[in-house]
Amino acid sequence: MAKEAFLTGNERTFPATEIIVSKTDLKGRIVYANDLFLSIADYEEKDVVGQPHSLIRHPNMPRCVFSLMWSTITKGEELFAYVVNRTKFGDHYWVLAHVTPTVDERGAIIGFHSSRRAPARQAVREIERLYAELKATEDSHSNAKEGLRASEAMLNEHLAKAGQRYDQFMFALMNRSAAA
Repeated sequence: MAKEAFLTGNERTFPATEIIVSKTDLKGRIVYANDLFLSIADYEEKDVVGQPHSLIRHPNMPRCVFSLMWSTITKGEELFAYVVNRTKFGDHYWVLAHVTPTVDERGAIIGFHSSRRAPARQAVREIERLYAELKATEDSHSNAKEGLRASEAMLNEHLAKAGQRYDQFMFALMNRSAAA
């Protein structure tokens, strides 16, 4: 049985002028984390380098978003996504993540780079509702793979109703927040 992550319910924020940066290898293991990453997540560099990036995964984050992220970036494409992360001591923080593949001189993907900015509060309020529905769908299945498939279908249905691809949905959410 998986150990439940301790959560305080306390949200941390960081200045809109700063960027959290991390880099991973092809398997998602951290090879670099900037000082802001380490500070907000309550880790030291020696604690994160070589560890899976999922070290900061918040248990309320729907797995289908990460599934979409991995399928997108492993094809060599970039992805924007709102993500809630968990700190070492159970606090949480929201980010607008921009994840891109890192390529070598031949164009082969050798890792991934993520830059995360402070999200607009309106965007967080909107995405929280969707993520809660997706996560509830995942959790309603006793089989994790079935739960993932069901939440992916729910996300695709949400996008179809909006007449948008995922990237269009993210940009629309960013634009609405910027206009507010």
